[in-house]
Amino acid sequence: MSFRVRVAAAAVLAAALPLSLAACGGGSGGDENKVVIGTKFDQPGLGLKNPDGSMSGFDVDVATYVAEQLGYTPDQIEWKEAPSGQRETLIQNGQVDFIAATYSITDARKEKVSFAGPYLVTGQSLLVRADNSDIVGAESLENNKKLCSVTGSTPAQRIKDKYPGVQLQQYDTYSACVEALKSGAIDAVTTDEVILAGYAAQDPGTFKLVGEPFSEENYGIGLKKDDSELQTKINDAITKMETEGAWAAAFEKNLGPAGIATPEPPAIAK
Repeated sequence: MSFRVRVAAAAVLAAALPLSLAACGGGSGGDENKVVIGTKFDQPGLGLKNPDGSMSGFDVDVATYVAEQLGYTPDQIEWKEAPSGQRETLIQNGQVDFIAATYSITDARKEKVSFAGPYLVTGQSLLVRADNSDIVGAESLENNKKLCSVTGSTPAQRIKDKYPGVQLQQYDTYSACVEALKSGAIDAVTTDEVILAGYAAQDPGTFKLVGEPFSEENYGIGLKKDDSELQTKINDAITKMETEGAWAAAFEKNLGPAGIATPEPPAIAK
């Protein structure tokens, strides 16, 4: 089905059904004609707000597809920035209807919010300057290296738990970490491989990925806790995106240029 046909079908569905995420979730103050979706604004290849105000990235494409299946056209989406440390709060306070923002499913987070998916599996890795030769993996960081990650993120917590000898510096965003890496203020950035690959692809020849991924991260779509109806609808939308080929096309478009081969989509959690 073409994009235009899908949009038209979604518009018909929106008119025919009294479905409004924002109306019941409060994400947009009761406006029944839009859905508020949280994502990252500073992660190339995943969630990026472009200079012209448009949004791009794999997370953005997944969220847009899900919204269409829920009855919303792309111009009915209001994008809200969702920094790592604020995601649970945005959902709990009803400021968003759902979040697709490199959001790893963890037991601790599931105490506060619910997840649909996963829609992508990746692993924690390291980004260094292209001329670096002494950082080859996580263990080599414990030799007085300065490592940057983001406050409230799973990668930052893993470094604290598993590599206490690392000098961990936590910034608000990964883009700030990458700028500090470029200037030499820190030695490496750690987060999920797909995120780091996006930054490397954006600035060719400046950075490189090193070592093997040292975790498994399952990205899910976060929503209000125990909203099983919405969770089921989003899972159905993800499944449809995967089976009709739109998932693979979105991955190839957004992350293929970073040199990552398109994987098989993960099984939806039951």
